[in-house]
Amino acid sequence: MDLNIKNLWVVYIGGVEIWITETIVNTWIIMAILILLAVIARIRMTRFSLVPRGFQNVIETVVELFDNFAAGALGSSLSYIAPWFFMVFAFILSSSLFSVFGLRAPTADWATTFTLAFATFILMLFMGFRHRKGGYLKSFFGPHPIFFPLNLIGELAKPVSLSFRLFGNMLSGTIILAIYYQLTPWLMQIGIPALMHAFFDVVIGALQTYIFVFISFMYIRGAAADN
Repeated sequence: MDLNIKNLWVVYIGGVEIWITETIVNTWIIMAILILLAVIARIRMTRFSLVPRGFQNVIETVVELFDNFAAGALGSSLSYIAPWFFMVFAFILSSSLFSVFGLRAPTADWATTFTLAFATFILMLFMGFRHRKGGYLKSFFGPHPIFFPLNLIGELAKPVSLSFRLFGNMLSGTIILAIYYQLTPWLMQIGIPALMHAFFDVVIGALQTYIFVFISFMYIRGAAADN
């Protein structure tokens, strides 16, 4: 396991140098797997049964659990954005789980976590103006117009803090595992790393996925709720 993000190759488009990094390739791999699973699920669900069992039961349970989670966090009036965050949840969780198989987590790269957090920020602004219109813009000047700079900084800090929280936790696990592999003899790398991967990639990964999505819900609900 390497701490450095490898640059696999360089592509020139219109004279612009574009680096294809390990993060990008791993993101493509995870996206391809998730898309394949989605296509399989869609095909299997065409044979819908009124009494779910087997694969259908698993899919319905997962979707229902997430819908209930989104409805509880966002409220029924905002839960229609749940499908987007289901995708975010699946991607972040998959990034951690595939690390067990030696695939460097894309979320251990700040470029990935900031992109996800920035998408939440844009959605937060959109939902704020859509549901509260001028009231959302007015909230930037409350309780007194003199607080506008502080309120603006507070809003701009949200995607930064959200991205660094996920990035820091994912990178810390990568660093600890990399140090362990580098400093221990090969005999100590039998069995013990599996437990460490289970903790950092599965347990911590699932926890940080939940936290990222939940905080995103809170940001959006805070912007769109009519206070």
